[in-house]
Amino acid sequence: MSQWSLNPCKEVLVIGCGLMGAGIAQVVSQAGINVVVSDRTEADLEKGKKQIEKGLAKQNERDAGTVLNRITFTTNAEDGKNSDIAIEAVPEKIELKKEVFQTLDSFMKPEAILASNTSSLSIAAISSVTERPEKVIGTHFFSPVPIMKLLEIVRGINTSEETAAFARSFSEQIDKEVITAQDYPGFTVNRVLVPMLNEAAFLIMEGNDPADVDKGMMYGANHPIGPLKLADMVGIDVLLFTLESLYEGFNDSKYRPCPLLKRMVEARHLGKKSGKGFYDYT
Repeated sequence: MSQWSLNPCKEVLVIGCGLMGAGIAQVVSQAGINVVVSDRTEADLEKGKKQIEKGLAKQNERDAGTVLNRITFTTNAEDGKNSDIAIEAVPEKIELKKEVFQTLDSFMKPEAILASNTSSLSIAAISSVTERPEKVIGTHFFSPVPIMKLLEIVRGINTSEETAAFARSFSEQIDKEVITAQDYPGFTVNRVLVPMLNEAAFLIMEGNDPADVDKGMMYGANHPIGPLKLADMVGIDVLLFTLESLYEGFNDSKYRPCPLLKRMVEARHLGKKSGKGFYDYT
């Protein structure tokens, strides 16, 4: 293993300035690391910047100005070509992620690590479009990134130990708790969590009250938040997509999505972000 892989990370490129990308950029900058965050339009970047400013205010960050000054917002991803690691945080569509990784592979420095924030897609498949599959890894952050302590590292079949060691070292730099997951649909957390949320949806389809289901799990299983309130926070569309990935990946009926989730997505009842899910947020 080379000494380089354990050297502190000095610069990070984040692709995507949405909810996850902005959160990742914030956490990395708060750790004292320079960040280049790229998105398609200036409007996307401005929206992400406002999210970061709001997040820093919520945390009563005294050095908010310094944190923001470490972040470069750009529509040209190549501005981050000298970064030690590029973290992709675009929507969960395999072809989109492959396109991003192919582009990153073309301009990032040869020793750079390419990481995906995917919550369920194959790291092996994503790495297949690059000339450096051994340097591709999953770094699955959890929302909201500045608050959730976990970082799930996912090793693809071609991921080297050197790359995994760098990812673990980087995780410590940004003060995250780390677990390592194998490259199968859902990895570790979603493999356990998503079927529970799905079962909670079946209970609602059968006529149970969302508040009762959530109260039951909070006071009967000591969960800090009920599964339906959590589903609304995650996004019903994201939950359905993850279930479909699990169902397709394992061909197992225990991952069959609840029909109610499909109807909710069709009706645009996507949870907190749309104003209505299992609960009404309007």
